[in-house]
Amino acid sequence: MPYRSLQVAAAVSIDDASAARIQQLEPRIQLLRDPSLTRPWRWHGDWEGDPDWQRTPEQQRAFEAMLDEADALFGIPDVSPPALTRAVRANERLAWVHTTAAGGGGQVKAAGLTADELERVTVTTSAGMHASTLAEWAVFGVLAGAKGLRRLEADQAARVWGDGRRMMRHVSEMTVLVVGTGGIGKVVAERFAALGATVWGTSRRGEPVPHVDRLVPMDELVAAAAQADAIVNTLPGTEHTAGLIGAELLGAVRDDTILVNVGRGTVVDEAALLDALDAGRIGFAALDVTAIEPLPQESPLWAHPGVLLSPHTAALSAQEPRRIAELFAANATRLIDGEPLQNVMSTKEFY
Repeated sequence: MPYRSLQVAAAVSIDDASAARIQQLEPRIQLLRDPSLTRPWRWHGDWEGDPDWQRTPEQQRAFEAMLDEADALFGIPDVSPPALTRAVRANERLAWVHTTAAGGGGQVKAAGLTADELERVTVTTSAGMHASTLAEWAVFGVLAGAKGLRRLEADQAARVWGDGRRMMRHVSEMTVLVVGTGGIGKVVAERFAALGATVWGTSRRGEPVPHVDRLVPMDELVAAAAQADAIVNTLPGTEHTAGLIGAELLGAVRDDTILVNVGRGTVVDEAALLDALDAGRIGFAALDVTAIEPLPQESPLWAHPGVLLSPHTAALSAQEPRRIAELFAANATRLIDGEPLQNVMSTKEFY
């Protein structure tokens, strides 16, 4: 039902500029925001906030009262499943929750909301807002493997000029398999196509994807991986994608295949990955995500010479809060005007 105005509670910290941008783009929003009640950022765009910060009992009551007045929430409260459960059940007028993450399905699923509650409260995500930065990191990862970054670093540290002319691989001569051609995967495909690579991409629907030369059905993924020079995962973490890049696929790839993961860490079976690295089938792995985060100190991935790690920061940029604010404002306009929202999360697969 269309709204004359929309009461939105900032359930996570948001910077002044992004808050102002939301209200500039959609003046019919009444933004309920009190920076003293949300976890302070440790860095720009730190939606989860400082975990050591705690509200006083009085602040907690005020925070919950603010959420209970809202028609919509900007962010999952404290990025916490129990807090989301409480907010949904305490506020029957709540109709929309927007996650500041590209996914957020794990938190929503863990909230244990009933089918009726999931029907009443639409959840949207920030999918696509991180696509450009993630795509650049994917290109960086493949280039790092193709140009022998680890070897160059070791030679420089040892002040060794090199043992003769070393061959490097050219992205323009490579076949790059993009696993997942959603919002992120489409931009990844575009970037690699611009570099002259042959781009393959997985598809569940079989619909054409710009810049993808060959669509690969999911049941042909292993066979396609065996012919690729580089594999880039962009898939979210769901029960259907867990371990998808596992022993079968990693056992089928050609020697020196490059693997990049900018999706979710659970998609890659890390034990199988280590076996493939030691066997030389994976020549280089660039991982922005791991199955457990932070990566445990005892993980062999830390010290492996064929692995480049990034602490789940490839999506971060100074522009991220503004982009998410603009997406939120555009969806608020849709909700107020009674139009379908963008980036609606599936209540079956939670992404």
